[in-house]
Order: sequence, then structure tokens, then C-alpha cells
Amino acid sequence: MKMMATQLTVLVCCLCLCQVCGLDWTANYLDGMKEQISVYGLQQFPEKASALSHDGKDFECPGILSSPEIPTTVDRVRPGDVKIVAALGDSLTAAIGANATNVLQIPTEYRQLSWSIGGYGNISNLISLPNIIKIFNPHVVGFAKKSTLSYKPAPLEDSGLNLAVTGANTYQLSEQVRRLIDILKSMPENRFQEDWKVVTIFIGCNDLCDYCKDKTLFSADSFIHYMTESLDMLQEELPRTIVNVVQVFHVHRLRQVNDLSLGCILQRTFCSCVVQPKENSPELLEIVEVNRQFQERLEKLIQTSGRYDGKKDFAVILQPFLKDVEPAFDQEGHVDYSFFTPDCFHLTIKGHEQMAKALWNNMLQPEGEKSLLMTFSEDVKLLCPSEAHSYIYTRRIGRTTARSSAARSAVVIINLLCAALLLLCI
Repeated sequence: MKMMATQLTVLVCCLCLCQVCGLDWTANYLDGMKEQISVYGLQQFPEKASALSHDGKDFECPGILSSPEIPTTVDRVRPGDVKIVAALGDSLTAAIGANATNVLQIPTEYRQLSWSIGGYGNISNLISLPNIIKIFNPHVVGFAKKSTLSYKPAPLEDSGLNLAVTGANTYQLSEQVRRLIDILKSMPENRFQEDWKVVTIFIGCNDLCDYCKDKTLFSADSFIHYMTESLDMLQEELPRTIVNVVQVFHVHRLRQVNDLSLGCILQRTFCSCVVQPKENSPELLEIVEVNRQFQERLEKLIQTSGRYDGKKDFAVILQPFLKDVEPAFDQEGHVDYSFFTPDCFHLTIKGHEQMAKALWNNMLQPEGEKSLLMTFSEDVKLLCPSEAHSYIYTRRIGRTTARSSAARSAVVIINLLCAALLLLCI
């Protein structure tokens, strides 16, 4: 009853706002609700409309499971060696509204459906990183099992190691890191020291959404400072860990996702610095530039600084699949709203599955060859580890591969020079 009263209060406030704005938001909202209910009904897990592929039902990778012995170095970890998964970040990792059929359900965090940490059912029910890993290791732990509410603390039995916090900014990431480390340290000693862990981090969009409110706290300098602080903590305290850092996307492109429905009013509330400026205004162009700096500085921190390349059992990998992504579009070139929640900002199950597939594929691709999503709606086929390289790619492997290629090239050049000299002598 208490939740119902909260939802009704939100609805009344939104309806009053419609009257003040003088726009027909109410009619658009009610029409949208009628359409959604007619298609999906009000079941807890509605059918996903026009699934892009059957990867979930048909996906299997025969013959490549786990290592015969627990690997001791990060460059020899197969997917089946991963025993623990965890995720940190904001509302997109918390999967807020991912299964909502109307705007009143937006405060629900469908953590069990999250792209990077959801564990609902198996890969036939949901394509997520943990459900893909379950194919290689059915005993993996840490994935989220149930929904939570954004305005209440999430109990661990529901959230698992999905410790993302809706609305979190990057300066708050270290709190999530500390909580994760403390939880993992509370496990039996052999699990903490011996089990391989995959931690996925995605954060930064809220910094851009709030940039105009505090240009120092939400600057690129602050973003990198707090990312560095958090990654340093993980490197110092977590053994046998692979950290996926997912690149920030261009948040301003979500300005295209606006069907003038009631839910889209929420965009102007929680991402006002990006949504409210006029097109090509100095304010918007400044946000676009700061967004670009976020991406560039994150690449330097992880890919060129060498800061996280020193430990043999720890790696940080930048997964860039969202770097240039555009919203989802249908065949006519219009925004496909089946990928977006009723708030016109977050992703539905379909969008989460796209991110899960793209993340997995990036994990199996070396640096410099990682695929990028061009739109959320493009068809993405899940990859299998190759027989030649059955491990999760880390920067250590990338450097080894590069050195090997350079060495081979040097040998070829030397051989050619020797042959030329012999010909001259003859």
C-alpha cells in the first residue's frame, strides 16, 4: 500500500506539471500506456518484442571450458575459470525501469536483468554477462537475483554483487569499491585468494548530466581523479581480478529519444544539463567537449599510462563498445522506443541484452580490434573463444602479441638483409 501511495503521488505531481506546461502530455502518456499494455500485458516478465536474434537459445561454445588447473596469471584466464562476478556504477547497471510497462514502475531496479550482472534464469531467458559465463562455469556466483527499489537500500540476497547505486556520480564510486572489497574479504579465505573475479564498472553519465551544476566536481579532471582512486583500490586489495571499465557514451545523443510522452519529462529532471540547452548552444557544445575529454582521458589512464600493468594477477581493460553508439532506430530510421524505458533515457531488456553481447565480444577481442556498437539496435552475434586463443583478452596479452609480431617482423627483415648481402658477395 505504501508503494502504491508513492506511485500515485508521483502520477498526481506529473499530471499537475502537465497542466502548468500547457502541453498535452497526459494524452500521449495514456496512449502509450494503452499500447504497451495491449502488447505486453501486465505480467512480471513481458515477452521481449521482436527479438533481434536467437543467440541466447542457440549459443554454445563446445570444447572450450575451464583450465585444468587454476591459472596463476591474468593472461591465462578462460571464461570457465571465472568464479565470481560483480558490477559497480549507476542506474544503468542497477537496470532501473528495465522491465517497466509504465512510468510508475521506473523506480524499480530490475537488477536480475542487468546486462553486466543480472542472473535471471539462464541464457535462454536472458542474455547477460553472468548467464553467458554460466555456459562455461555453471557455478559462478555474485550475480543479482531479484528486483530492488531505488529509494531503499538493496539487500545482498537480492542484489548479489550488483552494488551499483541509482543516481551515483563518479566521486561516489570509491564507496562502492570499498563495499565490494569488504564483502569479498568476508568470504572464506581460499575463495578470496584463489577465485578469479570479473568486476564490470560503468559510470560517468550522471557527471555529464549534472555538469552545469558544478563544473569543478563534474569536470574531466575530477572524473579521472575518482576513477583512478577507485581502480587503485581494486588493484591494491583484490587478488586474481579482471576489471572491465566500459567507456562512457556520448550522452547528448539521447536528446533524440523524446516522443513527447509524460515519461520524457523525467529526462529534463535528472539530466537537465544535457537535455535543456538549445541545439548548437554554447552550453550544449561545452557538454559535448567535456564528454569527449572523459573518453580521451579514460583511454590514457587505462591504455597508455601503464598504471595497471604491474601485477601478474590483476588487469584493467577498457571495453569501448559504447564509444560512438547512437540510439536504437527502426527500419524507417525512427527511434525504436522498444529499447528505451518509459522515461526515454534508460534501457529496456532489449537494450540490456545488446550491451551484454557487446561487452562479452569485447572481452574476447584484443586491444585495437574491439568492435563498437554503432546503434543499440544493430544485430550483434555472440562470439566464442577461439581455439588459438581461449582466454579473456587483457593488456598483458595484447603487449605479448605485439612484441611477438614485432619480433617476427625483425627476423624476416634480418633474413632478407642477410640474403641480399650473400647475393652481393657472390
